[in-house]
Amino acid sequence: MKFKALLLALSVTSAFSFAQEKVKYSKEQIKKMETYLFNEGFNIPSPKKISTIIMKDGTVNKGYCSKVDSKKGQIYEIAIKDSATKKQMTFNAENVSEMYIYPSNAEKIAKVGKYFGNIRNFGTKKLTKNTTGENIHFVNQTVSLKNKKDDKEFLMQLINPEFSDIISVYHDPRAKETGGFSIGGSPQLGGGVIKSYYVKKGDKVMWLHKDDFEDNYDFLFGDNAEFMKKYPKKSVEWDYFSFLVNEYTEMSNG
Repeated sequence: MKFKALLLALSVTSAFSFAQEKVKYSKEQIKKMETYLFNEGFNIPSPKKISTIIMKDGTVNKGYCSKVDSKKGQIYEIAIKDSATKKQMTFNAENVSEMYIYPSNAEKIAKVGKYFGNIRNFGTKKLTKNTTGENIHFVNQTVSLKNKKDDKEFLMQLINPEFSDIISVYHDPRAKETGGFSIGGSPQLGGGVIKSYYVKKGDKVMWLHKDDFEDNYDFLFGDNAEFMKKYPKKSVEWDYFSFLVNEYTEMSNG
């Protein structure tokens, strides 16, 4: 009897703790949390606009990007034609600190088509991010691709430049998306959520997949008690990731 009573007490305690941890959000709150706040990830630079490459020694090079070589989707070598001298120059990503390039028109057009191909995008993403006329920012980072390969330096696109002072999120060129369905060639319903990013907090850079989100939640946000109370990991979804990073940054910065 004592054993059964103990089990019952533990069950009640666990249920109470779980109830305390769960937060129920309104439809308006969920809609806000599902809004995609990261910049669009681009993989192909424009050869018609001047790119800027900043070396680790501070040297600045400007020119038209003529070639980008990638490995596992990540850039490791860039070639540009100097905008003044027309000299062809090639740079290894390991020697580059930052890079600013413009996305190609062809890739922007393809992304616009993809945007209209999924009904979910209309309520969660801004079309202007697919057609941006601004340059995109790449930063040298030492990473293990998919947390499996040896650490190596790559130029990775920062996709949350406006709120990256605590957690930096980088585009994963090989990321897959959640699946949806369409009927008779109509726009897709559901799906379209990016499954992985590269994420940096402090000195740690990791490949973060949606399946590992809950396991890494405390590392990402656990040092802010107010945030954890408002957005406990049992109450949120991977779909809210960009919102959560932005909200955590704002709450941490006061």
